[in-house]
Amino acid sequence: MQNPDFLKAENAQHWWHPMGHPGALRANQPTIISEAEGVRIKDIDGNWMIDGVGGLWNVNLGYSCEPIKQAMADQLIKMPYYSGFAGTSNEPAIELSHELSQWFAEDGLNRSFFTSGGSDSVESCLRLARQYHKVRGEHGRTKFFSLKLGYHGTHFGGASVNGNNRFRTAYEPLLAGCFHMPCPYPYRNPFNESDPQKLAQLCLQMTEDEIKFQGAETIAAFIMEPIIGAGGIIVPHESFMPAIRELCDRYGILLIADEVITAFGRTGEWSGSRLWGVKPDMMATAKAITCGYFPFGAALMSEKVTDVFESNKTEAAAIRHGYTYSGHPVGAAAALACLKETKRLKVNESAKILGTQMYKGFQKLADKYSLVGDVRGGYGLMTALELVSDKTQKTPVDPSIGKLVGKVAAENGAMIRVAGHTVMVSPPLIATAEEVDTILSAIDSGLAAASNV
Repeated sequence: MQNPDFLKAENAQHWWHPMGHPGALRANQPTIISEAEGVRIKDIDGNWMIDGVGGLWNVNLGYSCEPIKQAMADQLIKMPYYSGFAGTSNEPAIELSHELSQWFAEDGLNRSFFTSGGSDSVESCLRLARQYHKVRGEHGRTKFFSLKLGYHGTHFGGASVNGNNRFRTAYEPLLAGCFHMPCPYPYRNPFNESDPQKLAQLCLQMTEDEIKFQGAETIAAFIMEPIIGAGGIIVPHESFMPAIRELCDRYGILLIADEVITAFGRTGEWSGSRLWGVKPDMMATAKAITCGYFPFGAALMSEKVTDVFESNKTEAAAIRHGYTYSGHPVGAAAALACLKETKRLKVNESAKILGTQMYKGFQKLADKYSLVGDVRGGYGLMTALELVSDKTQKTPVDPSIGKLVGKVAAENGAMIRVAGHTVMVSPPLIATAEEVDTILSAIDSGLAAASNV
């Protein structure tokens, strides 16, 4: 390793980090993480913390999963890379495609298109959705619907359907024909409706009205997260996604489930769609498919979609889309080992138990601190606190308050994610009850410090 003084001096001086202001990061350098073991990470100064972020929602099995490391090492020795473009294949990718067809059989998904990550998977779903309609002869179906506050990655297509303008305005104009529907977010919504079921109905009514206004014959797909992740861990009413499924069926629109975060156990089910009893037409996955050990993802297709492509004998059904690293043999080997361990450890069951513990702990913090305006979660190990300066007016705190909560939490043994005025926690699914308590205690300390400002 380089001398620590060199690393600190060079930190953020030549590397532009994602999701940050390059000038601000040069002046206020990011934390350098130098080591990781189990569910803990260590900074360059030797301070150990529980990783309450789970890497970036993805390190479900923690940092010491030897079967994944061994599978990658073995594949690197045997064959580190070969192209997966038409004409060549590789053993691990073939095995993985079979495993995923079994894993998601209950969701009705039986084909995989391999990618290098979540943004790639979303982009692939969007492109293939348009192509699906063209193959069927409906060339006018090019538009996309999504939810406000939804997050779908950073490629131009994904950014276009993103429902948060923080990821959009600097890069506009984006893809034309993308429309954002009201989010079923009981704490903040344009209807001033706090009843989740009534709010779901209002959002659905506006969505159907917009479908009729745009013309169903012009709409390719509706993309949504079963639980909104980066937008603040917003859990829709249980009626919402099934009703969206019904709307899509009624108007001939494909339903894309963005499960980059929610697939593979994070919600307490193997897929977030399964949580609501919904079978999507396409599903974007990544993150926990390799638990961060290798950049990898998959866009999954239902029989309805695959039949259209595979039964067509013309060039219209040829997939002229792909990535250099689609079906990367080391990534596929990592995914196979990861999914085997994910299933063996039954981390979906752990997510339910630990998620309930975290959610109840957050509710206690809400009772303790006036800073906490809203608590969200309750489905698996993904939980959020929304911080406000005035509970009656729901006034968001200044971003400096959120940063202080995160800083003090880290000093007390837990790395958490703070986005503006929202604290989000999504630790590895192999965490223990004691480690969840440590995260809660660290956030308690952060809120106490922020309350005294």
